[in-house]
Formats: sequence, C-alpha cells, structure tokens
Amino acid sequence: MFIYLCKKIAIPGNVRLRCISWNKDQGFIACGGEDGLLKVLKLETQTDEAKIKGLAAPSNLSVNQTLEGHSGSVQVVTWNEQYQKLTTSDQNGLIIVWMLYKGAWYEEMINNRNKSVVRSMSWNADGQKICIVYEDGAVIVGSVDGNRIWGKDLKGTHLCHVAWSSDSKVLLFGMANGEIHIYDNQGNFIVKMKLSCLVNLTGAFSIAGIHWYHGTEGYIEPDCPCLAVCYDNGRCQIMRDENDHNPVLIDTGMNVVCIQWNHCGSVLAMAGSLKATSQDKDVNIVQFYTPFGEHLRTLKVPGKQISALSWEGSGLKIALAVDSYIYFANIRPDYKWGYCSNTVVYAYTRPDRPEYCVVFWDTKNNEKYVKYVKSLISITTYGDFCVLATKADENQPQEEHEMESTGATYVLVLCNSIGTPLDPKYIDIGPLFVTMTKTHVIAASKEAFYIWQYRVAKKLTAMEINQVARTRKEGRERIYHIDDTPSGSADGHLDYSRAIEGTRDPICAITASDKILLVGRESGTIQRYSLPSVGIVQKYTLNCRAYQLSLNCNSSRVAIIDLSGVLTFFDLDARVVDSTGQQVIGEQLKLERKDVWDMKWAKDNPDLFAMMEKTRMYVFRNLDPEEPIQTSGYICNFEDLEIKSVLLDEILKNPEHPNKDYIINFEIRSLRDSRALIEKVGIEESSQFIEDNPHPRLWRLLAEAALQKLDLQTAEQAFVRCKDYQGIKFVKRLGNLQSESMKQAEVAAYFSRFEEAERMYLDMDRRDLAIGLRIKLGDWFRVLQLLKTGSGDSDDALLEQAYNAIGDYFADRQKWLNAVQYYVQGRNQERLAECYYMLEDYQGLENLANSLPENNKLLPDIAYMFVRVGMCEQAVSAFLKCNRPKDAVDTCVHLNQWNKAVELAKNHNMKEIGSLLARYASHLLEKNKILDAIELYRKANYFFEAAKLMFKIADEEAKKRTKPLRVKKLYVLSALLIEQCHEQMQNAQRGKVKGKSSETASALAGLLEEDVLSSTNRFADNAWRGAEAYHFFILAQRQLYKGSVDAALKTALHLRDYEDIIPAVEIYSLLALCACANRAFDICSKAFVKLESLETLRPEQKQQYEDLALEIFMRHCPKYNKKSDLDDILESGDGKLPVCVATGDPILEYRFWMCSVCKHCMKAKEASNYNFCPLCHSTA
Repeated sequence: MFIYLCKKIAIPGNVRLRCISWNKDQGFIACGGEDGLLKVLKLETQTDEAKIKGLAAPSNLSVNQTLEGHSGSVQVVTWNEQYQKLTTSDQNGLIIVWMLYKGAWYEEMINNRNKSVVRSMSWNADGQKICIVYEDGAVIVGSVDGNRIWGKDLKGTHLCHVAWSSDSKVLLFGMANGEIHIYDNQGNFIVKMKLSCLVNLTGAFSIAGIHWYHGTEGYIEPDCPCLAVCYDNGRCQIMRDENDHNPVLIDTGMNVVCIQWNHCGSVLAMAGSLKATSQDKDVNIVQFYTPFGEHLRTLKVPGKQISALSWEGSGLKIALAVDSYIYFANIRPDYKWGYCSNTVVYAYTRPDRPEYCVVFWDTKNNEKYVKYVKSLISITTYGDFCVLATKADENQPQEEHEMESTGATYVLVLCNSIGTPLDPKYIDIGPLFVTMTKTHVIAASKEAFYIWQYRVAKKLTAMEINQVARTRKEGRERIYHIDDTPSGSADGHLDYSRAIEGTRDPICAITASDKILLVGRESGTIQRYSLPSVGIVQKYTLNCRAYQLSLNCNSSRVAIIDLSGVLTFFDLDARVVDSTGQQVIGEQLKLERKDVWDMKWAKDNPDLFAMMEKTRMYVFRNLDPEEPIQTSGYICNFEDLEIKSVLLDEILKNPEHPNKDYIINFEIRSLRDSRALIEKVGIEESSQFIEDNPHPRLWRLLAEAALQKLDLQTAEQAFVRCKDYQGIKFVKRLGNLQSESMKQAEVAAYFSRFEEAERMYLDMDRRDLAIGLRIKLGDWFRVLQLLKTGSGDSDDALLEQAYNAIGDYFADRQKWLNAVQYYVQGRNQERLAECYYMLEDYQGLENLANSLPENNKLLPDIAYMFVRVGMCEQAVSAFLKCNRPKDAVDTCVHLNQWNKAVELAKNHNMKEIGSLLARYASHLLEKNKILDAIELYRKANYFFEAAKLMFKIADEEAKKRTKPLRVKKLYVLSALLIEQCHEQMQNAQRGKVKGKSSETASALAGLLEEDVLSSTNRFADNAWRGAEAYHFFILAQRQLYKGSVDAALKTALHLRDYEDIIPAVEIYSLLALCACANRAFDICSKAFVKLESLETLRPEQKQQYEDLALEIFMRHCPKYNKKSDLDDILESGDGKLPVCVATGDPILEYRFWMCSVCKHCMKAKEASNYNFCPLCHSTA
C-alpha cells in the first residue's frame, strides 16, 4: 500500500482537537476539541463523471456544521451508523446524543452524571446498545432509544476504555493501570486478559486503544486476528479473540495515542510520535500494520502533537487530528489483482464466506467467472495466464507425486483467463514475491527463489493436460538460495533443505523478463540471473531498498520504486567508469520521481512508460514527461500507444457487479497529435510527421485514414510499414475494382460499418454482395430478410441454408421450439429429429419417422432415440422401415418385450432367439432372479419353462411351512401357465391341420408336444393337484373354525390323496382333529394309527401322539355307527365323483357348474354365491 497527505483543514480559532470519528456509512466526520468545540464535516461526494474519469476523491466540504451544547473539552465522539446517531461527551461528564434531521444535526437526548467524566463509549455491532464507562468505575449500558438496560459500579477501579465483541456477548474494560478485564454482556466478571505484549516490562502503562474489528466486510484469512490492544509505550498485541494465548506481538517503538482498524480488518493504523534523533521535538507518525504484525508503511505528519485518527468507510482515506488541523491522507491499497488477455482478475472478502472471492472479469464481453480461494496470498498475471499463490489446505490430502518434499505448505495454481486451474504446484517456501514471464513462474521467499518452467497445453485434451500435470520433469522446477552462485548448468533442483537456511541480506523484490531474472535485496544489491538456464550474470548496487522492480520490454532498464514511493531508473547494460577509475556495468539514471505508487513499461517500446504519482498519470518517453492526466486508476496494460487503466477503488465498492465504465483507455500524446494532424492538415504532411516518429500504431492510423480517402498508394505504403499483410492484400483487391462506389462500400465493410456497406451495395443493385456480406458476418436473420425482398429461383438453396443457420442459432441457445420452425422450413430432417428429441415431442418424432422414405439414413438414429426413452413399438417400426430386423429384435430384448422379440424372430426366420432367451434366463437364474426368469419365459410364450420354474418356487415355498394361502396362489399360477401351454399346442396343431402354419411354428409346436409328453414331471399330467391340495387344506380349516364340523371332516378326507404334496403329519393331524370334533372316532382312530406309524416323526413326538390317543379312546369307543349312503358311494364307486370346490362335498346331482379355466366343479346352488371360481379365482 502507498499513502500520502492530500488535504489539510484548519479549525477556526486555533482550537486544539481532542478526538475525531468518521461515519463509515454516510461519510460525516465528527471532531471534538477544547472549549466545547464539536463540528460535523463532510467531504463532497464524487460525481459519476469524476468517478469514471478516475479522479481522486474531491476535497471540498459539502457539510460544515458546528454543534452547540458542550462547554468543556469534548473528549469522546462515537457514531452509531445503523441508526444515524452521534454520541459525544465532554470533560464535565455531559453526554449528548445527536440525530440527523433534514441534512442537519440536532440534540436528541442529553444525560449528565456530575460525579465523574466519561472516558469511553462504544456502540455494539448492530447499533442496538451503547456501553459508557466513567473514570470512577461506573458502567452504564443503554439502548438506542435512550433506555437504561443495566448499570454497575466497579469499585476501586479507574476505567478508561471499553469494547464490544462482534456477537455482543462480551465486553472488554480497559483500566487506568493497564489491565483489561473481560465481562459478559450482563456485567458479570469473567477473567482478566493475558497481556503477552507487556512481558518483561515494569512500571505502569496506560492503554492507548482497544479496537475490535467486527467482521462486517469478512476476514482476509480464516481465523484472522481482529482484536487489537495497544499501549502508550508502543507495545501492541493482536488477538483472534479475547482468550487468545498466542497473540501477534508488535513493538512499534513509538508513543501511541490512538489505533483503529480499516473497514475490512486488513490494516491497523497506529498514530503517535517518535523521538527524532537529530531534533529535540517529537515527530508525528502513523504506522500501518497487517493483522499478522507485518509493517506496511509509515506516514510522517507535520505539526506538534497528533491526538486521534479515523478511517473513511471505504478504507481509501484516513483523517488525522493534529493540533488545530485535520489532515487527510489518501491510501492506495495493495489490492490482490492482475490483468490477463482482456480480463481483470481481482479478489475481495465477503462476510458470509471464509475464503477470498476471486473474480475473473472479461472486460470485452462483460462476463465474470467467480472462484473461491482459501488463504490467497497474491495474484500474478502475464499474457493469457494467471498464478494464484495460496496456503495449502492442511485438511486436504495432497497427491503422492506432489509430495516429494515433506508437507508442502504453499500452492501456486496456474489458471487461464476464466479461472480454470491448469496446473497446481506445491512448494515449501512462502511465495512473498511472485513474478511470471511467457515461460516461467518465479516465486521467492526472503531466503530463496523457486523457478517453475510452466507448460501451456493449448491444444491438449483434458486427459493429456492431466498427464502433463502428473509428470514432474527434472529441470522444469528448480530452487536456489539467494546466497548461492549458480553457474547456469542444471545444478538447481528441488532441495528445500537449503532453501530454508537463513540469510543476512533478505530478498525484497523480484522481476523477470524472457531473458533475465532480477532479484533485489534489502541492502540495495540487485542480482541478475540469466533465463532459462539460471546462472548469475551480474550484481548491481543501488542506493535504495527496492519495494517494486519492473523491467522494460528489451530488458535494458529496470524501474525501482522504494518503500517511500521514490521512483528511480537503472540502466543494466551501460558501461561507465566509477570514481576509482574502474569500468563497471550498470548506471543509475538521472530521473527521480516522488510519491509514485504504480508504473508500467510499454510492451512495444523500451523507452516508453507510464507511472502513477498521487492522483496523476504521467507518460514518459526517453525520460521526458508528457502533460499529466488526472486519474486514480491502476495501470493494466500499455501497448500500441494506449494505456488501459482500471478503477479498482470503484469496482471494489460493488465487486459483484463491475461496470465497464471503470476501464479507461488513455491515448498518449503522439497518437493524439497524429490523429489531430491527419484530421486538420492532411495525409501528405502527416506521413512526414509519422516518418519522424515511427510506430506501427501510427502507421496503421495513417493507413486507415488513407483508405477512407481512397488514397491507395499511401495506404499500401503505410500497411507495409506496420507489417499488416491482410491490409496490403485488401488494398490490392481494392485496386482491382473499377467502380468508385464499390471501393467505398468495401472500405466501409473493412471498417466494420456494415449497415453503410450494405446500403451502398443495395443502392448499386448488388443484393448478392449485400447477402454475401451478411453471410460472412453470420447475420442470417438479415440474410433471410434480404432474400425475401428479392425474387429469383437460384435463392432457394440459399433460403434453405439461411433457415437452417437460424435453426442452428436457436438450437445453440437451446430454444428448441423456435429451432423446429426454421428446420421445418429448411427441410433439415436430421436437426429436426434432434430438436423433437430435446423437446420430448415423441409424437413429432414418430410423424417424422413415418414421413421418411424407406432405408433413409436418419431412420436408425430416430430408432435409437426411441430406444433411449423406452418406446419399443416406435423403435421397432423405425428399424423395420430401414430393413434392420436384427436391431428391432435386439431392441425388444433390451426393453424386455420378449413376446414381441419372439414374434419378430419368427416372422424374419431368426434362429438364435431361443438360445438368446435361454442364455438370458440362465443369467437371471444365476443371480437368483427366478421370478424375472418366469416373466421372461411368459412374455416370450415359453409357458412350459415358466411353469416348471413356477412349480419349483411353489414347492420351495411349501417346504417353508409358512403361509398356505401364498403356496396355493403359487400352485394356481403354475397350473395356469400349464393351461396356456396346452392351449398354445392345440393352436399349433390346428394350424397344422389347416395347413397355414409356417414350418418353424409347426416344428416348435412338435418340439413342445414331445417335451410335454416325454416329461416325467409330475405336474405335466395334472397341473392342478398342488392347487387342489392346498385349497382343500385351507377350506377344511376354515370350515372347522366356522363350526361346520361335518363339512370339515368331508373336506379333510379328500386330503388323503395328496400326501405327496402336503406332509402326511399335517394331513392326518387335521383329519384326526376334524373327526374328533365330529365324534367320528373310528376315522379319528385310523388317523392316529397312521400318525403313529409315520417314520418321519421323532420317538418323543410319536410318544406324544400315543398318549393323546390313549387319553381320547379311553373315554370314547372308536366306533361310528351312522352309515350313510354317501359312504357306500365313496367306498364302492368305480369312478370317483366330482368334488365341489366350494364345500368339499361330492357332487351327486346331474346339474352342476364347471370352471372354464381349471375345469373344477361346484354345486349349482353354491355357484350363485360366487362371482369367481373358489380354486383358480377366474371370473365365473
């Protein structure tokens, strides 16, 4: 940063000032002094025009009001920005709160506690509460509306300072004896602060200031120190919070009277005085420090005694109260910024994020790309690239190959101009100074410098870029200690152990060009190394300590700006004789300028440079200045006799919305003069002036002027002088044209005056040339307009081209609906299909497919579009239309439409579908997806295979002995599949008989028949047995629970036929139970006999059955006397009677109901109670 005094305001009557405070939001400055002096001032705000010109802030006052009310010396002034209030107090203890009304300040509240004097007042971060401390130990906390919240008397203490924490939960009280006590916001004592800065010091020290930055603009680093405590003896500590036991310690070596943070907590200003060695009187100075204790600048201030300081809200000005004057100093901050290929890169902090927000703002297209970077140290740019130097994130594991050195702590990230990281490099030295050239990035700490020859992958793919980043080529990265003397051979390599050794003469600045690297040291020595083979070439001695070095374009001169802003120049190659008579290389040039904070050499002329001195920009040619330009911009670029400057102060007031007006281009005098000459005097005389002051830009200016006047000879000569081959070709082409108006039209087009050129062409009745011009420009909308205005058949092809180009325009912007309209007119079916697909207009896509002729090359693409969204039918028809049945079958298989696949395979005589099906099914079975395999077979009409698998599942489920109803359902499903299989066979047979069936279908049917007939599978003959077994098993239990014991017994008796399906123990247990309930003890006895003879039972189970039988039959005789006709029929009948599936009774009537699906019967009177078959559940 650079700082200089810019204005001084005298207080009338020479009244000494005691305090000053600058309102951060509205810009009012309150200053209090002796004899009740209290003034509110305000500097004029900048006009927009002044802002855009980049002028420094104006220094006239727009408000100058004296506030009457205090009689004693005003000692404390403090602003409440949120509520626009000013609170002041004087030596008599009188406190006044002032409010703003119609542009002036008036008393709002007054409070007087005559006992003691107010030493300090502080509003909290949100402006809701104020804490007032009195010298005698009284503390009052009040609200913004004047109500007292609490008060407390701290007995036996003399208070002098107070500060709130950012969350308003903690109060710090500074005591007169130098101690700082920490209280909560209710006034309860917590602890004394540990004061590390006073260790080893004896005696009493008074506190010069406590200032706690509240984080309103974010922090420059996560966990950044923000609480500053400073003593009058110059000792200071900066803490992360009130309990920080490891604060940053500073010994300023001066007597401090006042301290304050700037608006974003990045700079701490300390005002005070320093004993001057030569004079007896003290010198007033302001010292500036970072939160980490690094000294930035010192500002000397005239006058006897400085009493207070205050920052402006934007951090660009500081107000100092000295005697009876207010001095203003302008500050030029060291922004983190750079400029690469029309892009301004700048960084700022936000309160809602811990990282830096880095903005890549493309000034040409006004587009911006944002990137968040943790612990950013600096931004360096060159050409099209930018290097961000950051601290490595400890939490993030670094890649193996990047960690050749142990635990790299810093990263250099090479980015392009939109912020895409191309190559990161982890290094171990702190990159305090970074510079870059076309091929190298050089980073230096105080002791060593690291050189990285970066590779720019312009035409590599992302994958190759990764490979480039992975290979760490030996020699591409080297590190040198500042005290080493490398010879230029490849002796430098990544040896960090040497790099961390100390040096007596640290590095203070570096710069580099394509050929040389200059490293400045604190003693004033500059070491010159050759690039790319780093060898020490020369040492020069300067009589100042460089702060910033800059090389001109041919590396012959270096510009040096020192810490106090003095700019000097050094010729690197001049050979001069020194005072001892020896010849030395290098000469200090005579030019010296003060208060310089920025400078830039021209890229194309070694004698041209621009520099910023206070609020003026000077351009020098051969060390002679041109007249200055008023601006406060930072110089981005200087080439082609034009300086590009950026108003970073304005941009960073609203960094999220940079304004193109804040980029300013200045033309230097020779360019302005040449332009004026050409306009006023003419081309002949101007060319003589340009001949005397040659520069490609001036020749180009002349060439363009000559072209406008159609002076082709001069234009050609000028183009030759500025080496513009295209220009020469253009002049040649113009020479071949006959018509004068045609030449003028061509020149208008050359100077991008396309409307004018088009009008000229149309006036000459050359619509074709106007259309050609618009086609060249890609303005197809205008081409369409021009085509529609004329007539002619040859335009049809052009019309189609225009429609398609406009369609492309909309498609590129993803406006598919608009694109469709133009593609339809341009008959571009390919892009039309793409648009329909993007719009998900599948109907349109289907219509397009239907309208295409057979075997059109677009049909497969459309078919695949349908496949991607699962539309099988449309995909198949598209494939069939372009004669690709195999793809159609594959699609059906892919989308699980196996029945369609089989049908297509049969129709197109494809043999492999069966094997494909089997393969897929076995794949599913391997994964134990049996149900998926069944579904597959069923869809492909392979019912027999499906049934086989289904029976398998049913049998397995039956073994689990869980839910009989589920098992019944599975058996019913298996049986239904077998029924479908029989039906399929019969249909095939019918087809055979009619003679209409194809060969393969008959063969398939025959195979299926054989398979079924030869099958030994038990279910092939009677598919319904399993379903019957479980049906009766469930029915018997339902009847038993309902109390129909007779019906239950009859049903249970049927179960004896199904021992192969339901375990016998279950059947006979149920039978015994039903018989017992029905008092049919003979059947019960038989069932027990059967149970006791079962071999599957364990002995103890058999014993239980025997005991139970004994218990029953001791009470009841196992005889059953009732003998009905039914039993006779049951026992003696030759063929079995049909059984009613609803009741379990045998059917004796001639009329009964039979299910059409499973062919089971039900009594006629029962049938009326059911809407579906009780066994297979098909509708009745």
